[in-house]
Amino acid sequence: MAVKSPCTGVCVLDAKSGYCAGCFRTGDEIGSWMGLSDGAKKRVLAQISKRRRSNDTASAKSTSSTQETT
Repeated sequence: MAVKSPCTGVCVLDAKSGYCAGCFRTGDEIGSWMGLSDGAKKRVLAQISKRRRSNDTASAKSTSSTQETT
């Protein structure tokens, strides 16, 4: 079964992280997606999962810090 693209249609690369705001792929990963093997796509999806968790953790810490200082 083909590996589905994680694209969410929100295609904006964050200048600081280099990740797409919608799918958390890099520009290179987005550009090469169609040519990747299913195994390579699965590895990218695993990296995306880690990036999302890291982003969620950083966002939670930032929100917590902001609330403590107000």
